Amino acid sequence: MRLVVLDTETTGLEVALDHRIIEIGCVEIINRKLTGRHFHRYINPQREIDAGAMEVHGISNEDLADKPLFKQVVAEFIDFVKDAELVIHNAPFDVGFLNAELEKLNGQYQPLESYSGIIDSLTMARQMHPGQRNSLDALCKRYGVDNSQRTLHGALLDAEILADVYLLMTGGQVDLVLRSEASDNDRGEENESVIRRLSTQRPPLKVIRANDDELALHQHKLEEINESSGQQCTWSL
Repeated sequence: MRLVVLDTETTGLEVALDHRIIEIGCVEIINRKLTGRHFHRYINPQREIDAGAMEVHGISNEDLADKPLFKQVVAEFIDFVKDAELVIHNAPFDVGFLNAELEKLNGQYQPLESYSGIIDSLTMARQMHPGQRNSLDALCKRYGVDNSQRTLHGALLDAEILADVYLLMTGGQVDLVLRSEASDNDRGEENESVIRRLSTQRPPLKVIRANDDELALHQHKLEEINESSGQQCTWSL
């Protein structure tokens, strides 16, 4: 299965007030392994960013003045997410903003759901942990994912962190590859390496094999199960 973990940053919280997307970050997972492919773009929203939103993500109007418009990156974005299952934390928020952007393009594109499936990791977390806090930061703490670099929200970093959290939520032990990628951060900051927060560089698990007495007890139990089930025990040796 191909998954794309997605996050956005916006000029504000309300699509109805014509707030716009200013950053999209996506990372790819195939067969429960991060592939190293990602999509990351800053976008000129052609409007002012709310002060409250700026405090959350730290992106200013000046940062975006020379960035492309959504219509200039949409084809590449759709190509990246097409036919994947999108993993999004609080999916209605991001999907609502993305569909509003797509709708502005005069019928050139369908809603996002026409290209990709949608998995809401917040809904999933609430089902798995009812009555508990299920923000991305809370899930990082619960699953032991390092989010120490998340002093400000950022679409690519949040997508990276959510990918780790989602894999742990849905499968326990997974193959997380140590890798480093440069962000295409054009805000004058030094390119940062995206850190793999869960390294597999650790010693192999210790294997404790059963001794003869334990094997004999195991075989005896299987014979009891086989007899009581009318010779239907599929585990019988």
